[in-house]
Amino acid sequence: MVKLNKIYTRTGDDGTTGLVDGSRCPKYAARIHAMGTVDEANSAIGLAATKMAGAPGAEITRIQNDLFDLGADLATPGDDFTPSDMVLRMVASQTEWLEQRIDALNEKLQPLTSFILPGGSELAARLHIARAVTRAAERAMVALAAQDAVNPAALSYINRLSDYLFVLARVVNDNGRMDVKWVPGQNR
Repeated sequence: MVKLNKIYTRTGDDGTTGLVDGSRCPKYAARIHAMGTVDEANSAIGLAATKMAGAPGAEITRIQNDLFDLGADLATPGDDFTPSDMVLRMVASQTEWLEQRIDALNEKLQPLTSFILPGGSELAARLHIARAVTRAAERAMVALAAQDAVNPAALSYINRLSDYLFVLARVVNDNGRMDVKWVPGQNR
């Protein structure tokens, strides 16, 4: 259990931040950028969730918890991605759950015949923003992986999450009936 007695510690005033293993790194480091962008994605998802009711809200809460797990995974440097009582790591079953949800949600939708524009309803637009920020988090994680070890299960999860958010945006757009299709070259 996490216990936060004090919100500020002053330890980051020198431009560094602490990692799970006790090491410190600059706040501009790729690892911190990836962690921060995952946090931004979680916040964007939280904003979308304020307009939800029922089962999708419970799903979103689960995803937000998974994103905290992802942040903890990223905050733990090293190449041993085995979870333990002391080390929180993303696992394949978290991505598999997203895939199951994507498949279940997608069953209600007509196949796409065109790309769609982000929007339709306010909730769908919020989900598209969350999807775009999730893609930014994925790019930040891939950039980190180019220079340091990143858990492959974490990379799979963030990739699948943007797919989930895309499909969910279509579902809340009256099962795709409110989607606005892209018309290539329409304004030439």
